[in-house]
Amino acid sequence: FTTQSFHWLRKYSNIVKGLVLSHPNQLWVSDITYWEVGSRFVYISLITDAFSHKIVGYHIADTLAAVETVEALRMALQHLHTDHPGLIHHSDRGIQYCSQEYVQMLQDRSIQISMTETGDPRDNAIAERVNGILKEEYLYDYSVISLPQAKLVLAFVIDLYNEERPHMSCDYKT
Repeated sequence: FTTQSFHWLRKYSNIVKGLVLSHPNQLWVSDITYWEVGSRFVYISLITDAFSHKIVGYHIADTLAAVETVEALRMALQHLHTDHPGLIHHSDRGIQYCSQEYVQMLQDRSIQISMTETGDPRDNAIAERVNGILKEEYLYDYSVISLPQAKLVLAFVIDLYNEERPHMSCDYKT
């Protein structure tokens, strides 16, 4: 529904298979999910640090255009210090992640690019899990009718997720 991977843009190999995480800013995982707002859908682009499970970048829009996903990346890069050797950005092969602007932003910061090689959600499991947590534990509890309202709720929910929700995979730390 959110991934259009049959396109002419360059796709990258999956270089994270078997990767053992040891610190933040080693692997960022990205995905796009949808949320029903009023009588339509909006799309949430998320970038999550795979080690800490912190959402480091996000953006919500009423379109799946690549420029919207670039905004989530721009947010994540704002908080990234220059010392991030070996950082890998992993996503599906959606057109947004293969777009020239998105790829160029990663390359300009010497961030390695990795993409899933199949349609199997397990190839991007952390990103998929974060999508589910945000929607099932938070977003579905709000009755939102407009994009401006959705932006406010999403910012609040991501702050709760990042600052207050303990993560089993991080020994129940936030």
